[in-house]
Amino acid sequence: MKKYIILTTFSLLLALSGSCQSKMNEMNKDATAIAQKETPVKVAPDNGLERAYFASGCFWCVEAVYESVKGVKESISGYSGGHTENPTYEGSNTGKTGHAEAVEIIYDPKIISFSDLVDVYFGSQNITQVNGQGPDNGSQYRSIIFYQDDAQKKIIETKVAILEKEVGEGKVAAQIFPFQKFWVGEDYHQNYERLHPNQSYIRGVSVPRLNKFKKKFPQLLKEGGGH
Repeated sequence: MKKYIILTTFSLLLALSGSCQSKMNEMNKDATAIAQKETPVKVAPDNGLERAYFASGCFWCVEAVYESVKGVKESISGYSGGHTENPTYEGSNTGKTGHAEAVEIIYDPKIISFSDLVDVYFGSQNITQVNGQGPDNGSQYRSIIFYQDDAQKKIIETKVAILEKEVGEGKVAAQIFPFQKFWVGEDYHQNYERLHPNQSYIRGVSVPRLNKFKKKFPQLLKEGGGH
């Protein structure tokens, strides 16, 4: 009898968990549909520097990749693409905020173009992996590429079309969102790869991903090979 009660309870918990996950997925789909219809926000240049926004798995990895690129002055880890105010690392990890781990790229357009930054984006990830990169899985790790105007949107869509000829139509996983707002992440996430070179995740995931990118795009690296 006890075994039956335990099994029944476990089955009920699984069913409830599945139901909650299904409802959360539906909420995120609705929020995504709304977000994709928003008018993009254009970030004004500051002292000749422009900003671009990307999500592609763990922001530690993405921040390190962009820090190695010539013309990039700074790469900042944070959150974007969701539907809640003031997201946190703990909150985004639940998948309930709709936000993805993202980076803000501050760059000199005289040295590197937005088009080149998009090439860096697609060239430093598994473009067909849905809701994650490498070992990191979940909507908070999904790929999103943000545009601030129609010109940027056209650049992105053109590159996606080219990539889909290679991997198959509809297989490029990145969502294309009009940029709305970037929330800067917690201080301890900033420059994480550079400040924690011996951390196991950094050694096992971030550094190999960075080195793979460097090998693929030597012409885009800063003098000395990176940050």
